[in-house]
Amino acid sequence: PVFAFTTADHVTAYDVFDVSRRLREYGWLVPAYTFPPNREDLSVLRVVCRNGFSHNLADIFLADLTRALDGLRRQQGPTGDREAATGFHH
Repeated sequence: PVFAFTTADHVTAYDVFDVSRRLREYGWLVPAYTFPPNREDLSVLRVVCRNGFSHNLADIFLADLTRALDGLRRQQGPTGDREAATGFHH
């Protein structure tokens, strides 16, 4: 399964690129993408759950995501560093 999500509209301290970069610090590769020209206003994180992604691993991911968000909430605003956040170039 693959799923994509973004931040809530009221979140101003960070963006999906900050979340992607912070999750990488925990060892997770969760790329953030901006949509094509007709929806450049929308950026999302994409999670791919591969075969073998157990309930235990999902719990670890959610704990790491929670820790990442706790740290990001203390930022003054998004870093704006989209290239460093993803490491993926399409």
